[in-house]
Amino acid sequence: MIMNDIAETGLTLDRGPQVLLDTVVQDPTGPLSVGIAGPGGHGKTALLAELARVRQRGAITVRTTAPEPGEPVDADTLVLVDDAHLLDDARIEVLLGLVATRRHRLVVAHRPWPRSVALSELVDALRRDGQALLLTPFTREQTAAYLASTPELGHRDDLVDFVHTQTCGVPRDVERLARGLAAAETPTGAVVDPPRSVVGEFGPDLDVQPDAVRRLLLAVAAGGTLPVSMLGALLGREPAAVDDLIATTRAAGLLGADGRLAPIVRRAVTTLSPTTERTAVWRRLTELQLARGGAVLPLVRSLLAVGALGDCPVPTLAAAANEALADEPAFAADLFAAATAAGRPASAEQALAAALAGNLDDALRLADRLLSTATPPDRREAAVVAATALAHRGHVGRSVELYRWSGTASALAFATVGGLATGDLSAAAEPPAGDPGGEPPTLHASAARLMAAGVRDSVTGSPTAALSALVQAAALLEPDGRAALLPDSPAALAALTAVHCGELEIAEQVLHRALAAGVGGPLMARRHRLLQAWILMVRGETHAAAERLATVTLDGRPLESRDLLFAAAIRMGVSRRNSDLGALKRGWGQSLEAVVRHPVDLFTLLPLGELAIAGARLGYLARLQPYLLQGRALLGRLGDPPLWGIPLHWSGLHAAILTAEPAVADEHVATLLAAAGHSRYAAVVAAAAESWVEVLRGVVDPTRVEAAARGLHDTGLCWDGARLAGQAAIRTADRRAMTTLLECARALQGRPPGGQTPTTGVSTARVAGPTQQGLSDREYEVAELVLAGLTYREIGYRLFISAKTVEHHVARMRNRLNCANRTELLALLRTIVADRASDTAGQPWPQRATR
Repeated sequence: MIMNDIAETGLTLDRGPQVLLDTVVQDPTGPLSVGIAGPGGHGKTALLAELARVRQRGAITVRTTAPEPGEPVDADTLVLVDDAHLLDDARIEVLLGLVATRRHRLVVAHRPWPRSVALSELVDALRRDGQALLLTPFTREQTAAYLASTPELGHRDDLVDFVHTQTCGVPRDVERLARGLAAAETPTGAVVDPPRSVVGEFGPDLDVQPDAVRRLLLAVAAGGTLPVSMLGALLGREPAAVDDLIATTRAAGLLGADGRLAPIVRRAVTTLSPTTERTAVWRRLTELQLARGGAVLPLVRSLLAVGALGDCPVPTLAAAANEALADEPAFAADLFAAATAAGRPASAEQALAAALAGNLDDALRLADRLLSTATPPDRREAAVVAATALAHRGHVGRSVELYRWSGTASALAFATVGGLATGDLSAAAEPPAGDPGGEPPTLHASAARLMAAGVRDSVTGSPTAALSALVQAAALLEPDGRAALLPDSPAALAALTAVHCGELEIAEQVLHRALAAGVGGPLMARRHRLLQAWILMVRGETHAAAERLATVTLDGRPLESRDLLFAAAIRMGVSRRNSDLGALKRGWGQSLEAVVRHPVDLFTLLPLGELAIAGARLGYLARLQPYLLQGRALLGRLGDPPLWGIPLHWSGLHAAILTAEPAVADEHVATLLAAAGHSRYAAVVAAAAESWVEVLRGVVDPTRVEAAARGLHDTGLCWDGARLAGQAAIRTADRRAMTTLLECARALQGRPPGGQTPTTGVSTARVAGPTQQGLSDREYEVAELVLAGLTYREIGYRLFISAKTVEHHVARMRNRLNCANRTELLALLRTIVADRASDTAGQPWPQRATR
């Protein structure tokens, strides 16, 4: 398109009309035979007025009405005819005769519809003997050019986008909206809605339309795809008559060529139409859509957008809610609530929608009411909803009761999972053959069975079989699992099992796929993200773990007890790995509350173990001992399954190290060694545990320590592996061994060997012998505050020393620990300060008692 903004008239023209005007300006008296077609509001009248103005400059007579039959027309007169589609055949014949003489100057403007036979002949003659122009909506550039001619609006891109989107470029509507915006106070922020005065200007356009056209506009305004057959039933017309109505509406400039309404026209139709007429049309439309089995959600969504949801019949609201259930459970819950407010009894689907949306309060309230008042099928479904909500809130025992009472195959499978989670080994018994609840073998039911089999194998079978079953269950739900209501997702259980097996890559992949597929809806999305954060934390990627954790609560909803426990453990784990003692102290109260709120079960042993280490670091481990004892008792009831017990003993070992309890540490090591044959992961952790306590006793075998550290790294315990190598390095008197172990620690931290950082490339190969007594007490104090992020001046203020003295302390530590730069120093200080918490750094443990 080539555009031109004519300053005197404000016309914004594309190439065709502009060429016509340029021709007339150059030769005002030359021959002219033009047909101009375009829907209403596309600028036909404005273009004719400009042609008349240009011709009058050349002292040419202009006639703006069509001549009557027999009325003479001077060949020098310019005849401009607007709205030719409204002329009778006799007057069109006169115009046709003027074209045939090829001596008269004639410009005829008309709409595309209605188009009689006579008008078609006239249009063909004008095209054959002169030229035909088709006026189209503005492009965005043309809309911008028009707005630029309005000083009050300026050249704001956001206003251009708003006006063009609202009007779809129809020139009449662009002019109306621009004038309305200019008349209002100049907006400084984003414009959301057109001014009411502008919407009101569409009233006359709508009033002159036939009743059938107004009903058609209301139907289209409701949204959705409306076939001609459905419109025919709505309007009481045959398909051919419906086509005529659509053509008439398009010709009026109210309906786009794509069959849609511009947003501003849609707003005008919905707000200016009489309420009774609008309600009648939309009610009938929803009835027809339901009768033909069509989707009503787009229709309801459109009505909601214009504030007319109250016009929807109750069956329509319920049907739309069911359609929205899978992808938008929160919206579905709102629609169910609207239907209930309009008189529809509460249903199990409504409770399901609330649960999937994460609103467990409403889900439990509705489900509990249905359990005592609903019909048997709804009662069973309500029991499943209540059981699921209770599982998320830690009431697993009550959840298992409800699942068993419900009696479907899926519910019984979930009862098996819950029973094992609470230490009921009898739940591991194979379920009865067949389907007691009459449930078909759907993907959901099959996934539930595999979940139960996977958890059963994790307790009584092999880790490989357990992980395989759970990953398969997760894959089954990926195609259509958004509306699956789950006490725990198979992806989450697969990830937990993989973490307990040291298969973090598998855990990451299954969680990524579950999130991408939306398995379990918003209710499970948090669980999946928390487990992703857990994996990042275990690997030592603390910044990424904190960022992932922050995404969990972006929706503003409070966390349920299970998720709250994991979130608290991740927060404390990140702080511990960053040696942020202040954050540990600040987070302890919330962490303890999270432990108290959620009863101990099989699937929360990981966060319980992490919090035990944090509690030991702070000197508060005794407050967690009752819960740790419950966890060990639970494992005992299940026969002490190694897969679930190994991480808890690994955490117990580190808590014992921090509390300086060698005997307790030895007990955990012995348990881990006894389970070493269970899996590769068990063997790696057992070897690392044994090596760790030997290091603390001053026995450092560099080869063995490095093998143990690399084994931990390979199973995903990257931070632990680097820490083991680092602790051994600062405890050995062998300078060569120290160098080797420091290089190993750096490599396991993801940094290049040879002590070269990615940014500086400075070698830190030079190593001096370690001191016998490590860092002084004052240096430990300085190190803790440096790690907390304080400046030298702030540290000096805290310790009542000068900033220069602090600087000297840091320089001495850097030289003593053989670090070439600050990054190397901070990495090593984190390990040393963690050890200092229990006064074990530099102090060898007593030798293990002979057994």
